[in-house]
Amino acid sequence: MKCAGCRCSVSLMVVLGTILLATVSLGAGSLAAEQTPTANATTSLLSRKVSPTATVLLETPEPAQKVSEKLAQLDQRIAAAQSSADNAWMLVSAALVLMMTGPGLALFYGGLVRQKNTLAIMMQSFALMALITVMWALVGYSLCFGGNGPVIGGFEHAFLRGVGAEPNPDYAGTIPQMTFMVYQLMFAVITPALITGATAERMKFSGTVLFMALWFLVVYAPLAHMVWGKGGLLNASLGGKFPTLDFAGGTVVHISSGVSALVCALYMGKRVGYPKQPMPPHNLVLSFIGACLLWVGWFGFNAGSALAAGSLASSAFVATHFGAAAAAFGWSAAEWIKNGRASALGAISGAVAGLVAITPAAGFVGPMPALVIGAVAGVVCFGMVTKVKAAFGYDDALDAFGVHGAGGTIGALLTGVFAQQIVNPIFGAGKAVGGLDGHWGQVGNQLVGVLIAWAFALAGTIVLLKIVDLLTGIRVPEEHELEGLDITQHGEEAYNLET
Repeated sequence: MKCAGCRCSVSLMVVLGTILLATVSLGAGSLAAEQTPTANATTSLLSRKVSPTATVLLETPEPAQKVSEKLAQLDQRIAAAQSSADNAWMLVSAALVLMMTGPGLALFYGGLVRQKNTLAIMMQSFALMALITVMWALVGYSLCFGGNGPVIGGFEHAFLRGVGAEPNPDYAGTIPQMTFMVYQLMFAVITPALITGATAERMKFSGTVLFMALWFLVVYAPLAHMVWGKGGLLNASLGGKFPTLDFAGGTVVHISSGVSALVCALYMGKRVGYPKQPMPPHNLVLSFIGACLLWVGWFGFNAGSALAAGSLASSAFVATHFGAAAAAFGWSAAEWIKNGRASALGAISGAVAGLVAITPAAGFVGPMPALVIGAVAGVVCFGMVTKVKAAFGYDDALDAFGVHGAGGTIGALLTGVFAQQIVNPIFGAGKAVGGLDGHWGQVGNQLVGVLIAWAFALAGTIVLLKIVDLLTGIRVPEEHELEGLDITQHGEEAYNLET
């Protein structure tokens, strides 16, 4: 039985071996058939070992030209996406800057004057929103950003010729030139409106309109071109002889308006009863709301000046906020030491002073230098408003010079100290920008820019005031000033309080 069982086992193993060999032979034959040297057979074999996407590529190989076309289309879609993002940010920024004039500045100034002059000062801000916009469309934009002269632009974009959907690569290569144009308009709108703080409660409305129109052409447009325009004397990135760092308008906006405000205050003289009669703000709640709107709008002012929705905009945003906060703290601390308490008026004035001072530096400094610039501006501007103005006796009604003129000067000079190439390599990769980088000569360039801005504002304002005074008159009659400009200039009252 044992031997028979062994023979059966051997027979079974032989049968199984025969079946296995037959199977292997058939498999080898099939594999050999599949390995014929044809492209389709090779693709069929490989298709069982790769992903479906790769199978499609192998089955339908594309010519190099089509691949190049698809890559070009991809590049276009990426560029379009970037342009859309940048354009959206810049349109929002333009709206934020317009909000700084109305309602921000209008409410801030409106609460600081006496009740009888509330509408008059607010109307001046509102009127300039309309007046400067029309002038900007006609010749303003072209004078600021047309041509490549060292002092003033040309007329190539007069009536907005050539300003459309295509970018201007000299200024902002990823957004339509139309967007760049309207964003820069908002800077031109608020700058002359700042001057009205010094002339408040005594300047004729007709004189205001004529003076501001001329001032925009004679003072603002040349300074804007010199600092920001191609080939401008002070342009730091487009061929300026004295490269002055001014990210968002320390010289163009704040020094020019602040110094002009001082000249206006001196030319017009003091308000009736000043300083013997107290003239406190009539509604600090309005001013408080206005200051908060200014703070928010300033993010469009400074961070928007990056002209793109990138990391530089984020850096400028942070620097702006930190500068304002430090200045509000610095002003309040100085006031507390002097008077034993911190006031709401002091806090909001300090915040505005910090926003002014950080404006030229916002795109060139980090958060810690921003805190230093803000703190210095808060303390110095407090001294200008409380000490210097009293010592010289000029009537800068709403402290336009003490905040904007002084704050803009401080910020412009400190920008030369704290600017760093790690934040903004404006002079080229690896090249020093400011004093912290070892380029202390930049402080000298900043000083040149400050002196030119001061000179333009002083000379231009004096000449224009004399011209306007001859044509329309500058100051209202004394009886109109006593009654209030709301009634005498506009026939209205801010508050109709029935008794």
